Amino acid sequence: MRTTVTLDADVAAEIERIRKADGRRFKHVLNDALRAGLRQLAGPVTATENVTRPRDLGMPLFDVTNTGAALAYAEGEDHR
Repeated sequence: MRTTVTLDADVAAEIERIRKADGRRFKHVLNDALRAGLRQLAGPVTATENVTRPRDLGMPLFDVTNTGAALAYAEGEDHR
């Protein structure tokens, strides 16, 4: 299929760099790059990309098992 694509200067330069280094044709480098990018876009999100790491926050300022104390601390004693 033939089509016209406008490439940003940095993208065109990178394709040209790879083309010269590998001795390949421009369209082959472009098609391979598009295939790799499309596979990455369509692929599932891996577990390593969305990992929540635990952090030590130190000792709590109040008894977190006591709901009343937690609300009093967060909202102030005068809040009702």
